[in-house]
Amino acid sequence: MTSVSPVLPHLPSTQVIGTVKGPGDEGNQYVFITADNQYVKIGEFVYYEVKSTLAERQMSRGILPILGKITARRLIDHLPDRIFADTEISPETIAALVGFTYAKPEIYEVTVDVIGYFDPNLGFMNPRKTPDPGAKVCLADDQMLKQILNRRQPGEIGAAHIGSLLLREEAEVPIALDVKELVSTHMAILAGTGSGKSYTAGVLVEELLLPHNRAAVLIFDPHGEYGTLAEMRGHPAFQTEDGYAPEVKVLTPEHVRIRVSSLDYADILTLLPEMSDRQQSILNKAYALIKRHKRGDYRWDVQDLIAAVYEADKQTDDEGNEKAGSSAPALEWKLEKLARSPYFHAFEHCAPKDLFCPGQVTVLQMNEVSQEEQQVICAAVLRQANHARMNTQKELISPEDENYLPFPVFILLEEAHRFAPAHEPSRCKAVLRTILSEGRKFGLGVGLITQRPGKLDSDVLSQCMSQFIMRIVNPVDQESLKYGVEAAGRDLLKELPALTKGQIIVAGACVNTPVLCKVRQRLTKHGGETLNAPALWQKYFQPHHQQERAAQEAPLAARSKAKTFRGVSIE
Repeated sequence: MTSVSPVLPHLPSTQVIGTVKGPGDEGNQYVFITADNQYVKIGEFVYYEVKSTLAERQMSRGILPILGKITARRLIDHLPDRIFADTEISPETIAALVGFTYAKPEIYEVTVDVIGYFDPNLGFMNPRKTPDPGAKVCLADDQMLKQILNRRQPGEIGAAHIGSLLLREEAEVPIALDVKELVSTHMAILAGTGSGKSYTAGVLVEELLLPHNRAAVLIFDPHGEYGTLAEMRGHPAFQTEDGYAPEVKVLTPEHVRIRVSSLDYADILTLLPEMSDRQQSILNKAYALIKRHKRGDYRWDVQDLIAAVYEADKQTDDEGNEKAGSSAPALEWKLEKLARSPYFHAFEHCAPKDLFCPGQVTVLQMNEVSQEEQQVICAAVLRQANHARMNTQKELISPEDENYLPFPVFILLEEAHRFAPAHEPSRCKAVLRTILSEGRKFGLGVGLITQRPGKLDSDVLSQCMSQFIMRIVNPVDQESLKYGVEAAGRDLLKELPALTKGQIIVAGACVNTPVLCKVRQRLTKHGGETLNAPALWQKYFQPHHQQERAAQEAPLAARSKAKTFRGVSIE
């Protein structure tokens, strides 16, 4: 039997649901009394009205609706507990027998945090006018919430339609994010495994590439989940009459190239086996030598660095004769490991001009790349993108330069705790901190995605001014959010364990006030679906699959039989 969600009746423009009792425990709260349990939910929006001042009256009709959010409710009056003890008799029947005449005998005390009245230019303004006892509390209708929750309306330039308000009928109150704030003040998607964080990221990327945004996006994809974004190329939602169609570049590991000369000394140190202090000193000296000899020349590789190592390791004896030191051969052996890596090259390079372009998303798939190499690749790309934006903005480079980026860019990092771990050294962490603190001035935005916010560096997380928080049950991760994500509010963070897949708390600079949202359906296929293990096990035993395996195994069995005679190998 298919379950059907209950449909709420149409909400009138003014629906009184309770009466103010007085102030709450905190200065920004008030309490109202209601017998209506249908609409009184944690996170729901309500308002009371006050007369506006002369200045406020110039932008209103003389009455200001002061919006608030329900943060707590408590049952304060109800039928006696003994009535509920007998499961065979309806409590309403007993209440009628004893003469209880109220249609709704339960009475609730509801706590509301005041948000304020909405000014189109300034956002929400708290008038510091608490409601008088006896004032009526109304449920905010859909039309009001459409206008005041979103900084932008869906479909406008600079809007990203992420989904709809969770506590209302689906699609009745769409939630649209402010892309300008989203990409300039940085964002974080924080969710437990299987909550839909990659799905949400895919929705955001779709919105950024739609014709009314046409963003320049780069995704670091450690698991190869974002290749399905290529479906945007022929999708009608992304096509326009002026010929716009998004470009999707998916760079698989064999196409990821970083020029050796773009690495700094610490990058190279990360890629090499453990070394003694003397070897590190010689390598540092060799790196400085090659930078001085090859100034302005990007075309040097590991072999040039090895030559510089031998030059740096020369020693002079008591008679003034030069001789080779003992560290250079050991360093050469270790540097050969870097030379064998397919990702670091003398000439080939993923230059900023190739990675970024308005209307283009580039996916760097690194699912076959080691953890250390991922760290260095990410650090090198982030560092070069940051310098490219800074130098272009300051007019220090010409349009012919491979680093010329005359437009803002946005970089999305999946599994961000790998690149900025909380209590471990990382090549990316320092670069990320710099970009998150200074990137806004130069049009470089960063988005972080992680399933373990407790393992993400707290300084990095605190710099993300827009947050998307999904179901998290780990107590350590929940505790880290209380201090790293202040914009969401403690009341909404209490809802984290109860959220289901696709439900999300949106807070911060991209919306006017934190909201509970249901993520919309993707336009492209999701690439990170969980494998259905039982179905795949059953599929293994289907007749046609058994026949295929038998056909594949027959030549192998024949070759194995030919190699032995009476159990003795004849090779």
